Amino acid sequence: MREEQRPDDYVIRVHDDPSQIDARAWNALLEAQASATPFMRHEYLLALHASASASPGAGWTAQFVAIYEREGSTEVLVAAAPLYLKDHSYGEYVFDWAWADAYQRHGLDYYPKLLCAVPFTPVPGPRLLARDDAVRALLLRSMQGLASQRGLSSAHLLFLDEADQRVARAAGWMIRSTVQFHWTNRDAPAYADFPDFLASLQRDKRKKIGQERRKVLDAGVRFGALTGAEITTGDWDFFYRCYTLTYRAHRSTPYLRRDFFTRMAQAMPENWLLFVAERQGRRIAASLIALDPPRGNAFGRYWGATEQVDCLHFEACYYQPLAWCIANGYHRFEGGAQGEHKMARGLMPVTTASAHWLAHPQFSQAVAEFLRREGRAVEDYIGELEERRPFKLAPPGP
Repeated sequence: MREEQRPDDYVIRVHDDPSQIDARAWNALLEAQASATPFMRHEYLLALHASASASPGAGWTAQFVAIYEREGSTEVLVAAAPLYLKDHSYGEYVFDWAWADAYQRHGLDYYPKLLCAVPFTPVPGPRLLARDDAVRALLLRSMQGLASQRGLSSAHLLFLDEADQRVARAAGWMIRSTVQFHWTNRDAPAYADFPDFLASLQRDKRKKIGQERRKVLDAGVRFGALTGAEITTGDWDFFYRCYTLTYRAHRSTPYLRRDFFTRMAQAMPENWLLFVAERQGRRIAASLIALDPPRGNAFGRYWGATEQVDCLHFEACYYQPLAWCIANGYHRFEGGAQGEHKMARGLMPVTTASAHWLAHPQFSQAVAEFLRREGRAVEDYIGELEERRPFKLAPPGP
């Protein structure tokens, strides 16, 4: 832990381990944010660090920034952010490989860079936890100052909420837009059940979903849903086997270690929903969903299967979760990064934002021009997608 500077009545510290920051103070700041998610909880970030899923050995060196305000002889946490020195761009879902390549071709080092993000988690939400916009802006300046002091190429904030975007724009950071696909429940009245949701879709979409679900049903597959403490160690073990098989199928290495999920089961059991598929008495697939019960939001996370069944992925990752969300009165289901095919299942496009600061003036100018062109293309893409809405009538906006 290092104390970086002392502006006015604030103390700014950089921590190389999130356990050095008080968990209750961190979570209190998070809950004060309008768009809080479970992924910014201290327990979640600590589990990533302590399990070595996001660790220096994996290319994620924690540099969490915390700002404390002096109140007499005590210090109160008024702002904080999960920062990492990154040796690569894996596990981010906002792709800057071309920028890194351009630096390399000009004989410059792009890595390490400074990143403010939740590792492996492309879920929009607050990244700059702060008491107010003034301290949020100080937190952003501290991040930029840290990158400058250490001679880093750049600093990045990923999947920001509106409050963070507002402060980043005002500070002159470059904003980048990407597209995700989210499902939103109907307002007044909400969908009564999954068939009611299907009835809102165009005929060809209903027919396709019916055919896909029938294939899974005819294959003899049945699903069960487990939440919280219902998920046993054996269930987590089976899920993790499925999770690793998904990466193996893509000839890749899983980001998350088994110990991360052990810590989640202990520290945040209420935030997990596990679907398990069985056929002829054998477990053959699992899909893990993150839950935010107070806000009625659900997030598709990971899945895998030990056997191949046609359309099993759609059932495990979309239809079962959507049916559960409707039955339990949830408002939103986020299907994760990318995936235009999700529109046919009722998930609609939404824009997400990241913010970027590059130290090199010429590269910064070039990237700014690229982002202007890319931004116009994203707007056009969203417009094209909106013309292909799967609903008979326009549903409420996300």
